[in-house]
Amino acid sequence: MLSPFPTRLDHAILAIFTPLAWAILISGLDDLAIDAARAVAWIRTKLRPAASLFPPGRLQLETAPRRAIAILIPLWHEHEVIARMLEHNVAAIRYRDYHIFAGAYPNDARTQIAVRGASDRFANIHLVLCPHDGPTSKADCLNWIYQHVALWEEQNGRRFDIIVTHDAEDLIHPDELLWINCYAARYDFIQMPVLALPTPLVELTHGVYCDEFAENHSRDMQVRAMLGGFLPGAGVGTGYRRDALDGLAEAECNRVFEPAALTEDYENGWRLFRLGCSQAFVPLWRNARNDFLATREYFPRDWTSALKQRTRWVMGIALQTWQRHGWSGSMGEIYWLWRDRKGLVANPLSLAANLIFVYGAATNLWARIEPPAAHLALATLSLAALRMANRVWYVARIYGARFAAGVPVRALYANLLNSAATVQAIVRFSIARAQGRPLKWVKTDHAYPTREALLAHKRMLGEILVSSGELTAAALDAALKLKPPGVLLGEFLVRSSLVSEDAVYEALSLQQGLPLDGVEAELIHSGVARALPGRMLRAWRVVPFRVAEGSLFVATPDLPSLEMSAELRRFTSLEIRFHLVTPARFRRLTRALL
Repeated sequence: MLSPFPTRLDHAILAIFTPLAWAILISGLDDLAIDAARAVAWIRTKLRPAASLFPPGRLQLETAPRRAIAILIPLWHEHEVIARMLEHNVAAIRYRDYHIFAGAYPNDARTQIAVRGASDRFANIHLVLCPHDGPTSKADCLNWIYQHVALWEEQNGRRFDIIVTHDAEDLIHPDELLWINCYAARYDFIQMPVLALPTPLVELTHGVYCDEFAENHSRDMQVRAMLGGFLPGAGVGTGYRRDALDGLAEAECNRVFEPAALTEDYENGWRLFRLGCSQAFVPLWRNARNDFLATREYFPRDWTSALKQRTRWVMGIALQTWQRHGWSGSMGEIYWLWRDRKGLVANPLSLAANLIFVYGAATNLWARIEPPAAHLALATLSLAALRMANRVWYVARIYGARFAAGVPVRALYANLLNSAATVQAIVRFSIARAQGRPLKWVKTDHAYPTREALLAHKRMLGEILVSSGELTAAALDAALKLKPPGVLLGEFLVRSSLVSEDAVYEALSLQQGLPLDGVEAELIHSGVARALPGRMLRAWRVVPFRVAEGSLFVATPDLPSLEMSAELRRFTSLEIRFHLVTPARFRRLTRALL
């Protein structure tokens, strides 16, 4: 109810209302200009498809000259995720001429062990040890990996044409390297889209990442070059032509990745642009399998982790680059520097506007606003509604209408999160400057996707066998033609003596994201072997072999199904964890135990 005696707070809000509304209106018009540019880019692509490289046809992707690719992955305490990341991506990637170089520190033994386990299995995975203890900055680790790549080239007499950076939790799209290889014919710097993996509606923090990346990589990243701006790297799915990085190394005293930068990916996009390198963002495209061509990953899923990451982003992108590079460049560059840095003001103002709106609605304060100010408020509200509708559309395109319905709620939550990160970044940056000490790089904890999420990107069994050298492409084609209907490919290959049973199950292990176990009957306790009823063991062809960490480990020669899992869970309260064994080993186990 409107009080006849306005408080001091009411007077203060009314005094700042018009300046605040103007600031938000200017920011809204800025966003509206990007929406208009995105619409123009879309129309241009439709009217002149021949002028665009995108999307290249399958034939164009497959027949493009193959360039050798090195994937660089910096690591610090990533032992919980890196082994699965390497195994899955080796099984998923549809490209043959690539090597993975994973960098670890001497004082991170568990990460070293995890990478060595993968490198023992795959000839194209290499462990790189930094010469000093960690953690240092991500850029410092990348620089040492890059130097190791040069040493590997010298020792092996070959050269990588493209360098790609990824993180320990990344789900690399199977066709990513094909697209980067194709775009590298024209461009020095290629950025693939990045999307957060879907999570439940109740996970507001991760939902903010889903919304922001869906919008930014559908809109902003696609019009930056068109409006004269540089293309920042995302740190993952970022491809560099080797010649461009060599030019950067020469210009920057061999600092390919700037060690002092908190956001070396953003910095590299700017530095390469200044060197005159051509840049491209691969548009967010849905392929014939209804799958978006993008790097997928889980971002921080709780407030504390997200605040830590976003604080680093604000310090690196908005404050550190301002300090290091100022506002120099063309009008297009300066405009995008403004876009990248305006969050320093826009984030707190957006939160203030939300709070003031709620207060004014609750106290009926808006009845005191003069008509000019009311018209201004209506304009800002209309722009905000349009902005929200656009974000809902981008999110719905990727995650569906149900998830997109939560965008307004997550937008309010995002205002609070981004404002807290902005304030924290300004405070930390100011303290570091006052004390004359360098900014500290803070690592974000990573999580890797579940097996169900990984299976959406799996390659066919035959592709994995060919890429691992167990089978030639010609032999695979012949086997697919000769295989009788209803017979599994792996079964037919073993029966025809084209591939060993061990090789088939090694490939299945990679494809399905399941461990391949060499369990021996004499090592299984009799009580564990009887943890499930005998009829269930015979019906589903499983053998329990270990109980540990609240889980029952089960060996099977078959791929576990939802029905199998549901049936077995009826007889145990433990979590069931499946391990693959070859049919020959399974027969030995059942003879010895059952």
